Amino acid sequence: MTVRTRFAPSPTGYLHIGGARTALYSWLHARHHGGQFVLRIEDTDLERSTPESVQAILEGMDWLELNWDEGPYYQTQRFDRYREVIQALLAENKAYRCYCTKEELEQMREGQRARGEKPRYSGLCRDRHAPREGVEPVIRFRSPDEGETVVDDLIHGRVVFRNSELDDLIIARGDGTPTYNFTVVVDDWDMAITHVIRGDDHLNNTPRQIQILQALGATPPTYAHVPMILGPDKQKMSKRHGAVSVVQYRDEGYLPEALLNYLVRLGWSHGDQEVFSMAEMIEYFRIENVNKAASVFNPEKLLWLNAHHIKHADPARLAERLRPFLARLGAGNLDGGPDLVEVVRIQQERARTLVEMAENSRFFYLAPTEYEPKDAAKHLNSEALPVIEALRERLGQQDDWRPESLHEQINALAEYLQVKLGKVAQPLRVALAGRAVSPPIDMTLSLLGKAETLARLDQALHHIGSTAD
Repeated sequence: MTVRTRFAPSPTGYLHIGGARTALYSWLHARHHGGQFVLRIEDTDLERSTPESVQAILEGMDWLELNWDEGPYYQTQRFDRYREVIQALLAENKAYRCYCTKEELEQMREGQRARGEKPRYSGLCRDRHAPREGVEPVIRFRSPDEGETVVDDLIHGRVVFRNSELDDLIIARGDGTPTYNFTVVVDDWDMAITHVIRGDDHLNNTPRQIQILQALGATPPTYAHVPMILGPDKQKMSKRHGAVSVVQYRDEGYLPEALLNYLVRLGWSHGDQEVFSMAEMIEYFRIENVNKAASVFNPEKLLWLNAHHIKHADPARLAERLRPFLARLGAGNLDGGPDLVEVVRIQQERARTLVEMAENSRFFYLAPTEYEPKDAAKHLNSEALPVIEALRERLGQQDDWRPESLHEQINALAEYLQVKLGKVAQPLRVALAGRAVSPPIDMTLSLLGKAETLARLDQALHHIGSTAD
């Protein structure tokens, strides 16, 4: 049997963190077993589904690199198929038209509540054959009256539902449009889905879906219902917890592999291992080992993982991801500046996000037009003037622009001036970067090049002169 999983989001908003984890688990299960992963867009909610949401979902999946083998399929393009199956169920008396009005249904529920019963449809129209004038009937599935429906869930274990507590589900509305619990069944059947991995808020839907599949003569897939993700306050994740959209994490400078690494550990573990490559996730992941309990989202842990993945990422690949962040800061044109890959190499150790890396690397491509006020007051002043002048003269005569040679010159100058190294390095940093923070100064000089370094020292001398006036 070929394992086939699916991710089936509703396009009523962005791809959120919970959906991304469900997609990841489904993807990993398929990849671990050498199977296939299907993407399906469940867009039958015509009022709430939007093209913008569809695009946001596809964009998020692309960024996460959770590549699908089939799809995306759209339910709105399958209405003819749903009608065909509904007609078959009607013909076999496994479904029926219900002419009960909203008022009648509410009276039915009120009576049941008054008697201390669970509100449910009584089956009044099961044996009604004559239509009611002026009423557009819904179509209900004829649920079994007796016995049990069992869900052998890979995470929650054996869950038993008494059929007497499951009323006759509406599978098509009065206007003929099919409902979610019906379309998902037909889709999983037609697409030969073997494993349905989804949020545990769908667990109560599962017995109804199994009943419909059995009525169609289909073998139900194996189900695994994953627990929800809670915010740091242990409440359901929402916008108040900050970034909950996958695309928003991309825009804040997170790497997809870091986010996936974090999400896979929200409910699953492999010993004490915290950091995983995608290959390791595929090798080790077992859906059966996912916890039943909800997981708590920890932004600081995600940030730590992101810093780790940045530190160990391929510099060339990281450079391509960094480009748009530099462009956002006005450094879109990298011509004439240092090799971006080399800039990335010296920044990887100290950046937690690509946003931070871009902010710390912008000066390589755009000379500072102003200096950080506190740093300039401390390091670009009359006391620093002879240091900057000496740097300008010594570096102007330097032909060997390798980092190690530059390092020797800076140390030699500090010894000559009889000052600590910081008294030379810090004014130099502010002159070059606009602030007193930069990568190692010898590497910074080497990447900027001789001409740019001297130009920035001249600018710093001009600044000192103008402030002295």
